[in-house]
Amino acid sequence: MALPFLNSASKRGDQIIAIDLGGRTTKAVSMQRKAETWTLLNYALVDAPIYEKNLSPELLTEHLRAVCQSLDAKTRHVALCVGVADALVRHADLPQMPISDMRQILKNNPKNYLQQDLPGHLFDCYVIPPRAAAKAPEKPKIAAGPPKARVLVAAARKQFVDDMQAAVRNAGLIPEQISPGLLGPLNAFELSLPEVFAREVVALVDIGFKSTSVCILQEGELMLSRVVGIGGDKITSGLADALGISYAEAEGIKVGMPAEVQSNLEALVLPLGRELRASMDFFEHQYDRAVGQVFITGATSRSELILQMLQAELMAECKQWNPLAFMRFALPPVQTSEIEGVATQLTVAVGAGVSSF
Repeated sequence: MALPFLNSASKRGDQIIAIDLGGRTTKAVSMQRKAETWTLLNYALVDAPIYEKNLSPELLTEHLRAVCQSLDAKTRHVALCVGVADALVRHADLPQMPISDMRQILKNNPKNYLQQDLPGHLFDCYVIPPRAAAKAPEKPKIAAGPPKARVLVAAARKQFVDDMQAAVRNAGLIPEQISPGLLGPLNAFELSLPEVFAREVVALVDIGFKSTSVCILQEGELMLSRVVGIGGDKITSGLADALGISYAEAEGIKVGMPAEVQSNLEALVLPLGRELRASMDFFEHQYDRAVGQVFITGATSRSELILQMLQAELMAECKQWNPLAFMRFALPPVQTSEIEGVATQLTVAVGAGVSSF
């Protein structure tokens, strides 16, 4: 599932560079696909040049050059995934028609389908296949109008997409795809845990720097997605303020987790847990299905104590998962020894790479 605002028709070969433009750290992978074999060739975690504001095309160009230099990739083809603040993902019911026509009616009348005006935006659509088990109504409705399709819609400002594309080209790279980062975990999860993806009701939670996304899947279909304005930065900053220590020290404690800071940490984590629980409650009441497991990624998910706190609040098993489980490694020796500790941070980038093939 890609929903790309840009999807190149160029011949890229069997390799791709996939870049997750994070709020504090950019995560990138160099991947190769041959038939059904996926190989991780390299990865990089690079500090973002600025945190609070969007990157200018010039700054992004230099940043992309630095990222690709770190990867030492053999390809110049790039798949970019953009953050939740820059790309909107929504469900909509649209008339059954070609994707190009769907994009056009969304451009002409977004408020009718997405409940808000979105001037100057680009749109893409993914038609959700009807469930095999779904039963047709016993009697057709009279004058029901043209048949509708359940569609996942992505939207982003055209100027933003144009700037991203220009920055990639100015860095000497080839823009292959630009897509919402929200969908990255879904694509990686489908390949990493295919049985769970296809058969269960689960929540995928990605704890980012400034915000957290939650996507609820029912037997492989994205049923609900939401973005919560609480991320790892808020937890770390709150811990630093409460303990009177530096941000770096608080980040280390958040992951290493001495027991004496548990009460301070609970006060910071529980608001996130309540927001996630509210999303799960909405889904469960709407569809009469319980979320069985919660799979969590992001740097904050490395803290076992935070996972335990979220599990107590969500009343469902919470666990970290490995987005690289389906891949072979052809990494430099140093990275091979470190990959287990950083794998959870590469989820969105890996998902973007998967969707580009």
